[in-house]
Amino acid sequence: MPKSRKNYRKILVIGSGPIVIGQAAEFDYAGTQACMALKEEGIEIVLVNNNPATIMTDQEIADYVYFEPLSVESVTKIIERERPDGLLATLGGQTGLNLAIELEKAGVLTKYQVPLLGTTITSIQKGEDRELFKQTMEKIGEPIPESIITGDVEEAVNFAKEIGFPVIVRPAYTLGGTGGGKAETEEELRKVATRGIEESPIHQIQVDKSLLGWKEIEYEVMRDQEGNSIIVCNMENIDPMGIHTGDSIVIAPSQTLNDREYQMLRTVSLKVIETLEIIGGCNIQFALHPDGEQYYIIEVNPRVSRSSALASKASGYPIARIATKLALGYSLYEIKNPITQHTYASFEPALDYVVIKFPRWPFDKFPYIHRQLGTQMKATGEVMTIDRTFEGAFYKAIRALEIGKVGLLDETYVTWSDEQLEKGITQADDQRIFLIAEAFHRGISMQTIHRWSNIHPFFLHKFKKMVEMELEINDWKKNQVEVNLERLKTLKRKGISDQLLAKGINLSDAELWSLWKQHNILPSYKSVDTCAGEFEAKTPYFYSSRLGTDDESPLQGKKVAVIGSGPIRIGQGIEFDYCAVHTALTLEQEGIQSIMINDNPETVSTDYHMSSRLYMEPLTLEDVLPILEKEQVDGVVYQVGGQTGLKLAKQLEPYFPLLGTPIATIDQMEDREQFNQFLFHAGIEPIPGQIVWKMEELLPAVTEIGYPILIRPSYVIGGQWMRVIENQQKLEHYLDQLTFSLSDQSFYPLLIDRYISGKEVEVDAVSDGEDWIIPAIMEHLEPAGIHSGDSTAVLPPFSLTTIQKKKVIEAAEKVLKHGNFIGLVNIQMIVDGNHIYVLEVNPRASRTIPVISKVTGIPMIQIATQVQLGKRLKQLPYPLGVLSENPFYTVKAPVFSNRKLPGLTDSLGPEMKSTGEILSLGWTLEEALAKVSPNPDSRLLQPRTLTEYRTKGTMRGEEPYEYRQNRRSTTF
Repeated sequence: MPKSRKNYRKILVIGSGPIVIGQAAEFDYAGTQACMALKEEGIEIVLVNNNPATIMTDQEIADYVYFEPLSVESVTKIIERERPDGLLATLGGQTGLNLAIELEKAGVLTKYQVPLLGTTITSIQKGEDRELFKQTMEKIGEPIPESIITGDVEEAVNFAKEIGFPVIVRPAYTLGGTGGGKAETEEELRKVATRGIEESPIHQIQVDKSLLGWKEIEYEVMRDQEGNSIIVCNMENIDPMGIHTGDSIVIAPSQTLNDREYQMLRTVSLKVIETLEIIGGCNIQFALHPDGEQYYIIEVNPRVSRSSALASKASGYPIARIATKLALGYSLYEIKNPITQHTYASFEPALDYVVIKFPRWPFDKFPYIHRQLGTQMKATGEVMTIDRTFEGAFYKAIRALEIGKVGLLDETYVTWSDEQLEKGITQADDQRIFLIAEAFHRGISMQTIHRWSNIHPFFLHKFKKMVEMELEINDWKKNQVEVNLERLKTLKRKGISDQLLAKGINLSDAELWSLWKQHNILPSYKSVDTCAGEFEAKTPYFYSSRLGTDDESPLQGKKVAVIGSGPIRIGQGIEFDYCAVHTALTLEQEGIQSIMINDNPETVSTDYHMSSRLYMEPLTLEDVLPILEKEQVDGVVYQVGGQTGLKLAKQLEPYFPLLGTPIATIDQMEDREQFNQFLFHAGIEPIPGQIVWKMEELLPAVTEIGYPILIRPSYVIGGQWMRVIENQQKLEHYLDQLTFSLSDQSFYPLLIDRYISGKEVEVDAVSDGEDWIIPAIMEHLEPAGIHSGDSTAVLPPFSLTTIQKKKVIEAAEKVLKHGNFIGLVNIQMIVDGNHIYVLEVNPRASRTIPVISKVTGIPMIQIATQVQLGKRLKQLPYPLGVLSENPFYTVKAPVFSNRKLPGLTDSLGPEMKSTGEILSLGWTLEEALAKVSPNPDSRLLQPRTLTEYRTKGTMRGEEPYEYRQNRRSTTF
């Protein structure tokens, strides 16, 4: 134990709350690592976080889990009750940081003698408060952009007039650039400044001189309380200043800095973290002039951030885990690096590969949302890819996005005029990289494209060479060019997708795969070792490359691959990562080695501690199949990866055994005609509907069904393009939007059902093909027609009659009895009086699985994994059939990122729009609903742990609750 390490008994950890744009799964990863680090020290953990979809809120992670509002009042009551020895708040994003400061201001931390561990309140304020930050940087002689700190719009306008437009507005204490933006005119500034002052918790903004077009460089720094500091890694935004780093394509390590520039910014980073006296992790953002060594410090995040998760996964250095140890009083030289198990945390990582982070935006789902990017983040998630070359990593990133692209050239932009290209590249939106490719395709000079985009010529040169390769491949087919194997190998080493190569030589993807296998032209797998091969790595963390040889042999013994869910997007969020992690852990418990394949740097599943072996690769056939071939897996679990897993499983089926529900059953549930036949044979009346394959079939089908209708394409995520249509005019408008957004009629077939109003309910189950477990029914507050992800759900049902509940269970059991389901099943129904309609059957993990598992105590993923491995439910220690209702209420409420995507929730419908969710528990429905209210009644804020609710209210050292006499005892 270090000399300065106190003997902490119990520590309070504040989580980051629901997933919103700007604060996503990276804080689940950070919080989980923090809790694991505390457990290693034998410390009791009190966790406050109301996000049910996270690993962090598992009872296995913390000793006392509170699903309570992240407010001063609520957390004060928890502190009063638990009396922790310290508070860890720098791993809970901006939410945790702001809450810690509010608790300090309210005198709560002083009153209960709860010190903030790690970085002090004073240091946090120096990093977050714009005025204090400016004063601190000026004191040490470090340049910041010419700026003014104000809470007054007029003062902001006068300053902008003095220095000239454009200017950048940065609110204090907000996340993801919330409330900020660029202003090019006085009118824009008044609008942005007003919004920024309102959004800032301290009603303060900083108005900066614009540095648009400068390079944006980030350094991830660690410091202990003795003043030892290291650089974990540095990162360079391919996009220049003016675009939020969360919306920027980022590369690590930096590619365009010379050694003098790198060392200059490195020295400044160490100076800044020392001045601010930060303990733990810190992210420092710089603006660097593209033609010189002039720089400005833009901002410092005195906490673990989104970039910290990226830096951790890029370097293999677990920042959050080590930051937690440092907060306890350890020094960097006392903490062993878990990867090498030889070096210490004071050893700076070295990267001998290229890492690309590419944001994932929701514009494919919502094309009517303003696409232009700026200082306020809009991305819902991101992918991370690794390779030995820039081209290889970048091509992987394009495939990993799952936006239907495998290269830079896209025929969509062929019809754009040069003027449209210039405008699109200059203004910058999510399409800019592909517009740049089209500009090179047309022969527009690099100098011109650089003038439009301000992207560094190094990257533009790379993009130009990539476009030339793609044009060469296009020319093969056009001119029937004979291509030798050596040229194919050369282009494959550059990262070119199999789909592009196969198309160029007129082969199917399967035929090209056979060619690679025949000539043993397969990727090698290199380890992420933090030390560029200087020491032997113990970590099972790999990426593919066409250069070099394998760093490790295949795993020995029985092994199963788990397909992750890829980047977070609306409709496919962190809940699927929760399911993937628990699948891997269950495999390990069953004595089977788990192989995780995923490309999301924010998540717990891509923490190499969570599986026997981790492959950071795109979730496409050409990237996953070689892994399965190398490892010769005994099976593939695909049901926990959302729609991504289902789509990939269809392609993998001919090559490796898929565990769980057969693909044919998946198709049966998705295809409307097959689904209706299934319901008919199960004795369930289907909702009247039809499936149409071409435009001329549409109107006759709608006429026969009658308005209103529910319409959607097949195999979509989160109800994408699902709409309730009331008349022909709205139908025509819908088809115009759909055709504009999805080219080549790729949205067919269309499923058309009669819209039926009523109460919507959900049932999650685990089936082994003969028996099943149904832990609970969830009833939606909103009427049918609102996507389940956007609905407030209550468990147990609050308004269903005994007869209705009985009929819901009967319908669910008919579905389970007649379907070939092995594993998880989510069933959505509409209750119309005493008539039950089965709306959907999803034979995969759903977003409600974490909720059901946590509040009922039935580990659904663990059970489903065991069933997929061949065990029968009768062999497992869980009750079969339908469980009794909980003696308390659970409410799951959606959370929307309206601040980042204005207009998104003007009207809710069958297409999901929420980015996250919160959970509350209460002895009454009123209490549970109050906790998800923006302004809950303080009398109803009585914090209790999840364990206490599940054990029917007996509290540690207290008498049972008086509510017992009113406890609900209904069963069904």
